Amino acid sequence: LGKGSFKYAWVLDKLKAERERGITIDIALWKFETPKYYVTVIDAPGHRDFIKNMITGTSQGWTKDIKGGSTKGKTLLEAIDSIEPPTRPTDKPLRLPLQDVYKIGGIGTVPVGRVETGIIKAGMVVTFAPVGLTTEVKSVEMHHEQLEQGVPGDNVGFNVKNVSVKEIRRGFVCSDSKNDPAKESASFNAQVIVLNHPGQIGAGYAPVLDCHTAHIACKFSELQEKIDRRSGKKLEDNPKFVKSGDAAIVKMIPSKPMCVEAFSEYPPLGRFAVRDMRQTVAVGVIKVCILL
Repeated sequence: LGKGSFKYAWVLDKLKAERERGITIDIALWKFETPKYYVTVIDAPGHRDFIKNMITGTSQGWTKDIKGGSTKGKTLLEAIDSIEPPTRPTDKPLRLPLQDVYKIGGIGTVPVGRVETGIIKAGMVVTFAPVGLTTEVKSVEMHHEQLEQGVPGDNVGFNVKNVSVKEIRRGFVCSDSKNDPAKESASFNAQVIVLNHPGQIGAGYAPVLDCHTAHIACKFSELQEKIDRRSGKKLEDNPKFVKSGDAAIVKMIPSKPMCVEAFSEYPPLGRFAVRDMRQTVAVGVIKVCILL
């Protein structure tokens, strides 16, 4: 392709359009094993037209700060094996945002997604929010291999009983029906930082929110406080508007049923990007969820 910056992403790009255009359109998952770890490589698109897919891809990666030192002579596999992975929140209740739902002949309905917290295993009775649909998990797989249980960080597919592929979709959240099941959020209060908006944002603004795998328009129904973006201290009550560089506490109302969580409880389900005009105009974290 004559495009040096693209040389490694090309390995993962399987779509003809991706290889010809030299950009990544969809997210691709690839696995390999080191002596110590089972590694999933995620190639996520950086092109502005496909940024929603990028948000899904990057939200599936574990975050871990690595301090750079002088490491001479290490192979890539040795370097990967020297990484200390973050602790996995297996002790928390299950949260698994759905990335896709497939209908597989001879098996049935298979939702696919990344375990964010808790565990998922065969025999569990799970609930899908925001619809409140409950069913039993028949089996759990990762990369076509049967798993005893899926843990945080695992990209799994799981077969569910008596559920049509039309009843559940991307953006729904799977949880344990017996342990703090996920529910629909009627509204939520969030701390929002405006990064890049050409004008002023006031009550009534309704951009699209990308939160975990959900992609839903949400209305800024009330600007409750303008705050200092570094200290979090209140600067003004009920501001009329906010602009680029401002931070605010905002009450938000989803335009369609949506499941999100407070960042303090379930971080991966409590952070979001605000998308408008084909760009990210703001980012935020959810402080409080008001359930239906």
